[in-house]
Amino acid sequence: MQILVIEDDPEMAHFVQRVLNEAGHTVEAVHDGETGLTMARSMPVDMLIVDRMLPKKNGLDLVREFRDSGGNAPTLFLSALGDVDHRVEGLQAGGDDYLTKPFAPSELVARVEALGRRGGSETPITTLKVGDLEMNLLARTVVRGEESIDLQPREFRLLEFLMRNAGQVVTRTMLLEKVWDYHFDPQTNVIDVHISRLRSKIDKDFDRPLLHTVRGAGYRLQA
Repeated sequence: MQILVIEDDPEMAHFVQRVLNEAGHTVEAVHDGETGLTMARSMPVDMLIVDRMLPKKNGLDLVREFRDSGGNAPTLFLSALGDVDHRVEGLQAGGDDYLTKPFAPSELVARVEALGRRGGSETPITTLKVGDLEMNLLARTVVRGEESIDLQPREFRLLEFLMRNAGQVVTRTMLLEKVWDYHFDPQTNVIDVHISRLRSKIDKDFDRPLLHTVRGAGYRLQA
């Protein structure tokens, strides 16, 4: 399975990553709630493992917002907060299971695999929609209203990332890392060029713009 671990303690994140890698899973780890939510929405993920106490956005809010935006990947909370009330809060926020720290590696693997079996019948997301703009991820088509929009592969990937994060401000750094796979800013205008081309295709001939520039921050796709 493709698993996203959202844990602010680097040692704990590395431990979880190593245990699950050894069990045959592919694991990516991030260390704050805002980045975790963005990645959960934008990357194909089979499961989330979320610490409750996270910087920038706590684990409960992260999972609530992930569920509210249509995310259905099974979610396991990891937390040192282990009394009944805390476990109930985690489940009510949208978690599927709750594991208290410290824990045995064998129990972590067992719970992850049990959640994986439970989540295997869930229907994957194949369509993204923002206002009257709709993207079919299987057919690789984009339609706004009744008009088909022809996109180049990079434009499609850019729009998909924006649609998965609809309503959120997406920074240039996020776009460079997730759409172009750059982990630094090479001082290029590649983003500006592609945003301009994308805007001309999805907004130019329509009454209401969807793609907005947020000065000094980035871009936001919003109906």
